[in-house]
Amino acid sequence: MGENLFDFFAGTTSVAKYYKRLGYRVETSDFMYFSYCLQKAYIENNTAPRFERLLPELRIASLGLFITPLEQVIAYLNTLDPEQGFIYTHYTPRGTANLSQPRMYFSDENGGKIDAIRRQIELWREAGLLLENEYYILLASLIESVSFYANVAGVYAAFYKKWDPRAIKPLRMRPVEIILSNRENKAYYADSMTLLDRIDADILYLDPPYNERQYAPNYHVLETIARNDNPEIRGVTGMRNYTTQRSHFCKVASALDDLDRIACGTTYRYLVLSYNSEGIMTPEKIVEVLSRYGDVEMEQFEYLRFKSNNNGLASTKRHIWEQLYILKRR
Repeated sequence: MGENLFDFFAGTTSVAKYYKRLGYRVETSDFMYFSYCLQKAYIENNTAPRFERLLPELRIASLGLFITPLEQVIAYLNTLDPEQGFIYTHYTPRGTANLSQPRMYFSDENGGKIDAIRRQIELWREAGLLLENEYYILLASLIESVSFYANVAGVYAAFYKKWDPRAIKPLRMRPVEIILSNRENKAYYADSMTLLDRIDADILYLDPPYNERQYAPNYHVLETIARNDNPEIRGVTGMRNYTTQRSHFCKVASALDDLDRIACGTTYRYLVLSYNSEGIMTPEKIVEVLSRYGDVEMEQFEYLRFKSNNNGLASTKRHIWEQLYILKRR
């Protein structure tokens, strides 16, 4: 289907990483900064970091003949003592003990570790010890590692009121995968709708929100860690303001309008829309919009989804269809 792909809603970069490994030239965009950090590390970066400025300053003992520079830096960050910074103060039980429902996103120890690691990465950057790709690789490593220890059901819109066993294990950073490439891959931190006239791809891949729930609240804690901006927060979950990060795809009328704008206003050979049978745009309306610009096929794949509180009861199984709409441009 071509040699290059534009991932319009990059999110956690899963699709973009897959195509980069296949040898495609990949471009990505998202209006969440935590996503941009992942894009910079996985997609735009094409070489293994060497940390030539930083490692001499650390003066750490050799950790083995085959350990990479990234693994050395991660090992150092894992030795840092916890600090009582923003994450500890607002997203751990001890830090929020004054609230009627203390927040249990992270254990006290892990919240403090996140603060210490995030502060150290920023200090290195300010001191000029990190190249740009090295900075984002470390941020991406922290962002992805945090999710292994968060006391949540996959996203951060709410936290468990009891501890998940994995959330009370001591946090240890893990290095991200470095995907080597000789292609000029590009990441954008932007509302992708502002990039329509820049897009020229063989494959334009869209994976928008399916329903009326906004995307930003699901990742608000990761956004705060990535931005390191100590925002004003509110509510039981400590939500940051996301009014500038609302997606038009969470309302049916504006979703169809934006889908039409994308299909009309960009340059591509194939547009691939990943959607869901529970989505607010109906299959008929999606096909009606896309058919204005070429031939459309729809493939769908059935799977079973359990409600989170069903205790595995067969009576609450729900059959969901994952849908792929493939538009071949005229």
